Amino acid sequence: MSFIRAATLARAAVGSLASRLYSTEAPTAKKSGASRYLVPASGFVAGWLLYEYYFKGEAEQVKPNKVLTSPLDPKNFVDIKLKRVEPYNHNTSKFVFDLGDGKASLLPIASCVFLRAEDFKDANGKPMQRPYTPISPSDLEGELTFIIKKYETGNVSKYIHSLKPGDKLAVKGPMPKWSWKMNEFDEVGLIGGGSGIAPLYQVLQHALADKTNTTKFKLISANVTEADILLREEFDAMKKKHPNNFDVVYVLDKPPANWNGPSGYVNADLVKQHFAPPSLDHKVKVFVCGPPPQMQSLSGKKDGPRQGELSGVLKELGYTADQVYKF
Repeated sequence: MSFIRAATLARAAVGSLASRLYSTEAPTAKKSGASRYLVPASGFVAGWLLYEYYFKGEAEQVKPNKVLTSPLDPKNFVDIKLKRVEPYNHNTSKFVFDLGDGKASLLPIASCVFLRAEDFKDANGKPMQRPYTPISPSDLEGELTFIIKKYETGNVSKYIHSLKPGDKLAVKGPMPKWSWKMNEFDEVGLIGGGSGIAPLYQVLQHALADKTNTTKFKLISANVTEADILLREEFDAMKKKHPNNFDVVYVLDKPPANWNGPSGYVNADLVKQHFAPPSLDHKVKVFVCGPPPQMQSLSGKKDGPRQGELSGVLKELGYTADQVYKF
């Protein structure tokens, strides 16, 4: 409520009070001493009404930020309960887990977690585990969301896709990856294939939501068919909301007849056309995440948890190991 409206209500209330005070007097009665107190009393009532309608009301609307804590543990697996499953396409779904009131993942950007498949054992007889990057904001209270593609050769992904609401899944993390610093780079190129789009989405979601961001991002999302494109709605919404700082190019290996975008594999010409050149030195960065064949072609495969030697398309274009990060 505005101050003017509050003051108007206060004056109206005071007038009503004054009317009631005078109306209780008999027409022929002598004026009582109460009239001497009406003016100061009306000032008190007006002040009280202003406080109740305006100042107190405003104070009640401004609530302090809630302090959130994370239930996750970087050293031990903890169980989280599946809240719901949202089918996305023919082989991918969003899995939303319940973290509870006052809880959030609070994952640093960028980082992942390990998910464990209790029913599948590795060569040492231990439950299999794989790293996954959530797509829900780090500070989202109560939920943790993953977008997971089911691979017939991927036991962990098959296990997760077998879960039903109410089932529990063991998670351990966070496992820090690239430590994102706002405006560290002028230009950032990102290449994602399949579900490898998740860590790139995590970075974009975080950076573009920050009003201080000045970095320009260009994403190349590579997929087999149009139906395989993940988070397309979200990326298109980002492009619409941040037209000066974000753009996305979808590339299909098997495009439909009416496809207007690029097709085939991500090659040197496509990267050169859309990404800032390596001549920008420390002001340009390229992030890559995708299936092993794509990684091998673009940047060279990782050496376990280490980055491994840079090779492929990005090296041919002149990018250095310091300018490229492999998720």
